[in-house]
Amino acid sequence: MTGRRALGPRLGSLILASVASLVLVACTTSMPSGPAPAHTGSASSTAPAARHRTAPPGTAAKVGTVTAAVPGRPLPAPAALVPYGTTGAPGTWRPAGRAVKGIRVVYETALVPPGGTAPAGIAWLDTGLLSARLYSGSVSPGGGPYRYTAPVGPAQAATLVAAFNGGFKMNQARGGYYTEGRVIDPLRTGAASLVIYADGSVNLGAWGTDVTMTPQVVSVRQNLLPLVADGRPTARAGTKRWRAWGATCGAASCSPTVPGIEHQWRSGLGITADGALVYAAGPALDPLQLAQLLVRAGAVRGMQLDINPNWPVFVTYDPPPGAAAAPANGSKLLAETAQGPWTFFEASWARDFITMSAR
Repeated sequence: MTGRRALGPRLGSLILASVASLVLVACTTSMPSGPAPAHTGSASSTAPAARHRTAPPGTAAKVGTVTAAVPGRPLPAPAALVPYGTTGAPGTWRPAGRAVKGIRVVYETALVPPGGTAPAGIAWLDTGLLSARLYSGSVSPGGGPYRYTAPVGPAQAATLVAAFNGGFKMNQARGGYYTEGRVIDPLRTGAASLVIYADGSVNLGAWGTDVTMTPQVVSVRQNLLPLVADGRPTARAGTKRWRAWGATCGAASCSPTVPGIEHQWRSGLGITADGALVYAAGPALDPLQLAQLLVRAGAVRGMQLDINPNWPVFVTYDPPPGAAAAPANGSKLLAETAQGPWTFFEASWARDFITMSAR
């Protein structure tokens, strides 16, 4: 988000009190009872159809329930996405980025959202074979220094597969930020939250219900309220109050004197029932369209990330065998994004972002 207000001083004592007040409870996500069928390592442009887990006889999984991916165990590959309307091209997935243990772990596609004209990019990430990490910036969230901040270092580049943008500046996120053992901004009940655990696993949902603080949590990035819940766009996503999802740039300028527009660059992140992450971004999206894209990609919970032309970016890296990720071997999900493979390797990059690396 463009972020036109400076961050106010933080109240250290209130932050410490927020940490102390968090109740430590056990993770509510359950682990699969048996091996999941894995997707293949083929580099063909068409991904194999997904093979979904089924519930035990006599039971039905609640819509919106997420089963955590088992670290080290690949997830089923995604099935082609059905386009909106009758004229859109099918959302056929293509592999992107380096393989992990010979298996493709990122797939990308594009869909025109309902009522839209410009394609949006969608990426699917296998959280069984990928480990997440939150990198923090001097602008968002501020309050450093941090161990993990831009640029991505050589040790991390050795296993880096993909990276994507975080959320708003904290004075506009209407949520909190926790990382590296510190509450940078107090976590808010009900806020849409990306949660990363000590083993690199992830979960996503409303804070206090879908996800909570546990001893295994290493990072929480909150941004606004949930965009997707129970496998469908939230009621808030479909209202006419699109400004509730952030102040946007105008059609040709981000000047504060230019009125913002509803259909602007937006990005979002969702999680599927079997624990995969899905990322979506596009140049002309309203909040509902972004939510619909995440749902079409299989998300049962989802949140909006950063918006406006300068900030959404998703990149994969495909270096030669044995080599490290670098700007030269990175590729954008969408060619039109202002940022690219170089962004996360620049010390000047002051925004938070998420990396996905081979386990």
